[in-house]
Amino acid sequence: MSVPQPSDLFGDLFTTVQECALFPDSKTFADAVPRRGPEAIMQDWKAQPPSGDAGLRAFVDANFVLPTEADCDAPDGRPLREHITQLWPVLTREPETPAPGSSLLALPRRHVVPGGRFRELYYWDSYFTMLGLVRSDRQDLVEDMIAVFGSLLDGYGHIPNGTRSYYLSRSHPPVFYLMAALSQDRSANARAQRLRWMRAEHEFWMAGEKDLAPGGEHRRVVRLADGALLNRYWDDRAAPRDESWREDIELAQCAPDRDAPELWRDIRAAAESGWDFSSRWLGDGQSLETIRTTRLLPIDLNALLFGLEQAIAEEAKALGDDTAATEFARRADARREAIDLHLWHPDAALYADYDLDLGRASGRLTAALGFALFTGVASAQRAPDAANAIAGLLRAGGLLTTECVTGQQWDAPNGWAPLHWVAIEGLRAYGQNALADTIAQRWLAMVASHYDATGQLLEKYDIEQCRAGGGGEYGTEIGFGWTNGVTLALMQDLG
Repeated sequence: MSVPQPSDLFGDLFTTVQECALFPDSKTFADAVPRRGPEAIMQDWKAQPPSGDAGLRAFVDANFVLPTEADCDAPDGRPLREHITQLWPVLTREPETPAPGSSLLALPRRHVVPGGRFRELYYWDSYFTMLGLVRSDRQDLVEDMIAVFGSLLDGYGHIPNGTRSYYLSRSHPPVFYLMAALSQDRSANARAQRLRWMRAEHEFWMAGEKDLAPGGEHRRVVRLADGALLNRYWDDRAAPRDESWREDIELAQCAPDRDAPELWRDIRAAAESGWDFSSRWLGDGQSLETIRTTRLLPIDLNALLFGLEQAIAEEAKALGDDTAATEFARRADARREAIDLHLWHPDAALYADYDLDLGRASGRLTAALGFALFTGVASAQRAPDAANAIAGLLRAGGLLTTECVTGQQWDAPNGWAPLHWVAIEGLRAYGQNALADTIAQRWLAMVASHYDATGQLLEKYDIEQCRAGGGGEYGTEIGFGWTNGVTLALMQDLG
């Protein structure tokens, strides 16, 4: 389904607002709601464009409602667990029909948003948020959110990065199968529906596989020279992002030797990964203008697709579809073999991203290697080495995302709740309980200490100094969905 995004609807008005930095955050105008039809607004704009920043701001204020953010502080000093429980209603959104011209997508049921500037539903964030909803006895919201993501698969053929029109050209790490496993509706009809949705997601990620010869690439699928089939992050548009328009234009200007559409696609592909941005994707390991996301086959993505294929095989078998069960078990086995062969770096003794141009795993140590343990794709023989590699990221507040300091938010010194959950659960699955407990205890101690001092839970933390994280395109956000969810889950698991 093709849905116009703000840059399509508002053309010169949109680019003028973004490129003159009328708002400090480019996402502000992308999320603004038109007070009347886009055609009428553009007719007035073309008839008499306002002059100067003051005139432009007056025109925007007259024609758009600007977005606001929810208050997620806890000034009354309530206990951490209680604060998180009290935040669920603050972050819950009811179904609504967006106004004509709004970038917001219509959703049929209630859902929980992350918080701060993230006013809409986000894909991979939501799984980690749902872990906390389960621990808060909010199974009603968990079931609603599974149905919402299913409706997105029905309506668009994939789950977008977030529920805005400008996110529809890309997805996010494929964690729907993990969400589906949280459902308590075990009726045959509900299970068949969830299986159908899982297969639809797999079809999206594997689109174009049938026509790929060895060495071929198509969107999110790559067939290596030996015939192994693996995946990469991608975006179906090669243009500046509406929510970061000015930043993307300026980046292209800083990289005159690069093809701008190629650069923007790599930026967008990194946004699909959820790691926007990280030294993982940078050619020189430091500079954003050297980003080359689409030249890498990520360990986290391929581990999750292995998990999806296994989940489809198991559920198909349970529901009596032996043909599908056999096919997807074969797919999972083939992907496991390909990951073992191509995404393991023998010298560094860790799982890492495969570099298509170098023809080998990169060897960069990142917390993404935890996904190999989390999904069970890691071999029993290599799991101890993978655990040792993860231990190399351990600091006072938990796990670093990478060891590199670049100023990007998915690098040192930052740490993120979802990567902690993945590492902890993955380590436990392979019997590495002492390290898992150490990581969990350090993370919880840092989150609790910062909450006691500020009344806030944050999107990301400085793991080395045990304070608010930083870097990237925007400030550290307060809320915060996945931090709330992972914190509650770890608190319960550790008693």
